[in-house]
Amino acid sequence: MFDQVNHLHKQLAGLVDRHTDRDGPQSTGIPSLSFSRYTAPHYFTGTDAPYRINKPSIYFVAQGLKDVIFGEERFRYGPPNYLVASMDLPIIAEVLEASAEVPNLSCRIEFTHSQILELLNDDELKVNFRGKSKRGMNVAKLDLSMLDAVVRLVSLLDKPADIPVLAPLFTKEILYKVLQGEHGDTLRQIVSDESPTIHIQNAIQHIVDHFQDSFQVEDLADIAKMSVPSFYRHFKETTAMSPIQFQKQLRLQEARRQLIFEAVDVAKVAFRVGYESLTQFTREYSRMFGFPPRKDMKRLKGYDGQRVDAAEVSEIPNP
Repeated sequence: MFDQVNHLHKQLAGLVDRHTDRDGPQSTGIPSLSFSRYTAPHYFTGTDAPYRINKPSIYFVAQGLKDVIFGEERFRYGPPNYLVASMDLPIIAEVLEASAEVPNLSCRIEFTHSQILELLNDDELKVNFRGKSKRGMNVAKLDLSMLDAVVRLVSLLDKPADIPVLAPLFTKEILYKVLQGEHGDTLRQIVSDESPTIHIQNAIQHIVDHFQDSFQVEDLADIAKMSVPSFYRHFKETTAMSPIQFQKQLRLQEARRQLIFEAVDVAKVAFRVGYESLTQFTREYSRMFGFPPRKDMKRLKGYDGQRVDAAEVSEIPNP
C-alpha cells in the first residue's frame, strides 16, 4: 500500500512539474483544473495572490507543505491530505516547503453546486447528512483511491482528445469520494435545504458585497432567516469568525490590495474600506499583517528586492 501511494505521489508531482513553467498559479487544458508552482517559501494575502477562495474547490499538494489561515484557525496540509473549501471565504495562505530543486507543487479542482446535486440524487449518499453547520473549509486524509483518481484526471493533459469525455467522469469520481469521506457534510450542506449553511451563505454574500458598510447583526440574521443567537452560532461554526471579524478581514485585505496597486494614501484607503478612524485602521492592519501600512508597502513594493505582480490578482487558485 505504501509503495502504491508513494508511486502515485511521485507521478502526480512529475505531472504538475512538467505542466508548469513558472512560479505562481497556472491554468490547464482542463477548465476545472489548475496548478501552482513555487520555488521558494512564500506568504501571500491580497498582494501577489489575492485573499479569497470564491469558487468551491478541492486542493491537493503534490510536493511540499502549505498553510491556510482561516479566521483564527490554521490548516496545514501536504501530499497525505487534501483541503476542501465549499464557499466564498477570506483566507491567508503560506507556502512552507519549496526550493528550486524541489518546488512546491499543487493542484486545484473546482466544482459546482449542480455537480454535488447530481451525485446526491443517489440515495446512498444522503444517509449520513446530519443537517448541522460545518466549517466551510476542512483538511482530510487523502486515501489511495482518491489519489489514483486525481492522477488519472491530471494525466489527461497528456491526452487532450480524451479530456471532454473522461475529465467530467474523473472529477465526478473525486467528488463522490469527498462526499463519502470524513468531511462529506461540508459539500452536502451547501446544497441542502435542511442545512443552516445555505442561509448563512446569503449573509456571507451580503458582507462580501457590502464589506465597507456598517451593519447590525440583527439585519444579517434577518437575511439568514434566523434568530440572532442561532445566526451568530452558525456563522462562527461555518466561517471560524464572528461576522465583525469576517468583515474586518475583508476590509484589511482589500485595503492592502489598494495600497499596493492603486497608489493612494493610507488615510484615503482606510476611508474607502469603511474605517472612520485612521488610528484604528493602522492598529488593526498592523495586527493582521505584522507591519503598519506604510512600512508594509515599502516592503511589498520591492524595496526589499521582491516586487509583486498586479497581473496575478484575481483569486487564489491554489492555497
